[in-house]
Amino acid sequence: MEYRLFGRTGVLVSPLGLGTMNFGDPTSAEDSKTIIERAIAGGINFIDTADKYQNGESERIVGQALKDLGWRKQVFLATKGFNRMGDGPNDAGASRLHILRACEDSLRRLQTETIDLYQLHRPPPAHIPQDETLRALEDLVRSGKVLYVGSSTFPAWMLMEGLAISEHYGWARYASEQPPYNLLDRRAENELIPVCQKYGLAVLPWSPLGMGILAGRYTQPGQFPGGSRGESWQNPIFRRRITRRGIAVGQQVASMAAERGLTPSQLALLWVKDQPGVTTPIIGPRTLAHLEDALPVMEMSLAPADRPLFDALVHPGNAVADFYNSNDWMKARISDQPEEAV
Repeated sequence: MEYRLFGRTGVLVSPLGLGTMNFGDPTSAEDSKTIIERAIAGGINFIDTADKYQNGESERIVGQALKDLGWRKQVFLATKGFNRMGDGPNDAGASRLHILRACEDSLRRLQTETIDLYQLHRPPPAHIPQDETLRALEDLVRSGKVLYVGSSTFPAWMLMEGLAISEHYGWARYASEQPPYNLLDRRAENELIPVCQKYGLAVLPWSPLGMGILAGRYTQPGQFPGGSRGESWQNPIFRRRITRRGIAVGQQVASMAAERGLTPSQLALLWVKDQPGVTTPIIGPRTLAHLEDALPVMEMSLAPADRPLFDALVHPGNAVADFYNSNDWMKARISDQPEEAV
């Protein structure tokens, strides 16, 4: 297996990363530990979590598992802060106050002295200038509590602004961006991924399987398979991502996968992994079987002749499902009508 450079840092990471959003709910702590152990044994050395996942429980599970296994130094450990973690007015956001407190809390839950990659889970709101946020991140790096800093689901202009501010003051710069990116929503290709390629940022796609739509689990909107994210997530924001056009693409990917002797999820994940500019897609297995399905993809390569087939399903830079719909800055919305009717 060939490890990949993490942007311009010199760090080498596996071509797939282990996401832990399911850890603690619905995946038990015991099963989560089993998944972590198998992932590391299978070659994955990048684990991504967040303070928001199950109100810190995911971080606690990851930290305890790595301590029990004695494998903390075997992984590049990433977490995220920004989202609300309490009822107080300063228990969320990108202020210096919240970032420093949130990082300390994450360090405690993860049972580690240093977080390898500390990411802003969402862009700072308009009333907080980025120099406030970036100075806090700089101080975390200078103190040794954080090695690298990153962003998640940023617009390209804000990422570029952050790089300029860091350059101006000589502060730690964003080393990575974690956007929603899959065959159903390719809008990151328009500006965000080119910015990352130009300035040497790692790209860490979240939801590479489109909430399971690209795994072929859905046949029509409003019907959610047992155990699926559509069934378990009652938030309408997530359910609106399950569109007729997205489901149709998922079914076509399933047919292509069968012709190649792969599962639909393997082929969809392989496409993301081998897209230009992508460093490490983040998979979020709910079960050990989900992980076992994904692991072989790390040693596969997408056939060049297959690229136009995917482009014919969803044109580069376009989308048939809206994975940015939880972000206020993205104003565009996706039509669920056939292309000829749009």
